[in-house]
Amino acid sequence: MIPIKSAREIELIKNASGILFKVARKLTEYVKPGTRTEDIDQIAGELIIENSAKPAFFGYRGFPGNICVSLNDELVHGIPGPRRLKDGDIISIDIGVELEGYFSDGAVTLPVGRISEEAKKLLEATRNALKIGIEQARPGNRLSNLSCAIQKFIEASGFSIVRDFVGHGIGSELHEEPAIPNFGQPNQGPMLEPGMVLAIEPMATQGGWKIKVLGDHWTAVTCDGLLSAHFEDTVAVTKNGPEALIGMSTL
Repeated sequence: MIPIKSAREIELIKNASGILFKVARKLTEYVKPGTRTEDIDQIAGELIIENSAKPAFFGYRGFPGNICVSLNDELVHGIPGPRRLKDGDIISIDIGVELEGYFSDGAVTLPVGRISEEAKKLLEATRNALKIGIEQARPGNRLSNLSCAIQKFIEASGFSIVRDFVGHGIGSELHEEPAIPNFGQPNQGPMLEPGMVLAIEPMATQGGWKIKVLGDHWTAVTCDGLLSAHFEDTVAVTKNGPEALIGMSTL
């Protein structure tokens, strides 16, 4: 069953989302050649705690970082470490914030210095796929219409959509019902209702859609070694339509 949040609960998620956006915006200042991924992680952790919140990913199922930091062919769940960013990299930053028992979850993929034209296209297509997915988060719409819209857009842009990871509901738990694939046939699955809160997160690849998890048991990479991108926002379904609570696509 998909939880329906009260207005107060959505306000709490919105408060957590506001902190997440503030942190994400600050981190963009450090996305440049020479920065270590563990430095970005440390700054994120400090900023979240300074705002009286908690890094939601730290310790989650044993994850060792405050945030996930994934480079190039790394799709999601990259572990921060001593690696330094290089000119031409792309970096995905995935942040979770818990505030007063409620969660927000958001991700963005950013260029490091000057990147290739193909990488620019991948980032822009994934960013726009998030916007298209959010637009589908309307009362009365079937969940799979959201999934289908994301897949169609990514594939029409010349890229592939990942099957192994999906979006999810969010609220008093980091991961709630429903699972939100980024692919599928239209007009299937549950009907969206006001009060649902969804973490919509298109994940696209430059080549094939197959991924694998590395020996650290966390980092998911593309099987063909080509680039991947990930955007995510926490979105409330309201009677007036979708409301993106973070605004990650604006970064």
